Amino acid sequence: MSRMLWIILAIIAGAALILMFNTQSGTTLGFLNEDFANLIWLGILATVIGAGLLGSGHRVSEMARSLGLWVLIVLALVAGYQYRYEIQDFGSRITAGLIPGSPLMLGLEDGRATVVLDKGRNGHFAVRMEVNGKPVQAIIDTGATTTVLSSEAARAIGFDPQSLHYTVQVSTANGTANAAAIRVDDITIGNITRRNLPVLVAAPGALQQSLLGMNFIGSLSGFDVRGDRMILRD
Repeated sequence: MSRMLWIILAIIAGAALILMFNTQSGTTLGFLNEDFANLIWLGILATVIGAGLLGSGHRVSEMARSLGLWVLIVLALVAGYQYRYEIQDFGSRITAGLIPGSPLMLGLEDGRATVVLDKGRNGHFAVRMEVNGKPVQAIIDTGATTTVLSSEAARAIGFDPQSLHYTVQVSTANGTANAAAIRVDDITIGNITRRNLPVLVAAPGALQQSLLGMNFIGSLSGFDVRGDRMILRD
């Protein structure tokens, strides 16, 4: 066993004994016990890294360059963690611009999840939701009592439109249409999920765009429109 390893073990044992004796006082050599323990571990880590670099046989300039690179990597990771929510919002804005209906922003308000949606060019609030884990493009329709899926969307989430029974009459912008009643496992928008919801499936050719209705919107604690943005609150 190398001399360096013995030295490190001795330092660890000595630090552990000192902390054991100073448990009641809460301080060691003027440091809080927790800070003292962290200082010991950081010192040991620096010693091991330094010994490894010196023993590698590389030139000092090369070692300094490698050490500086690792410092930059650590700082980048720390900065990424500290600004993770800002980075997430930035990514959401990019995604919303590339994929219509994607949440513009995700967040928390009074401990509740919030989703911000942007108004589309057609003047409607489009939403890219997940139904049974599958992406479905829809329009938010507060005048619709129930969420209505197009036959194409129903097929995408695992239902066969040809095997459904279209016995429910619904009113649409184009008049009255027939729809089939089904139940889905879950509907998710951003970080808001509702489970075991009844929805309707429009007859093939009767509806071009799925509608997110009040059986989802009405389950929220609130929603409001501010200019070209809609805020959904879990």
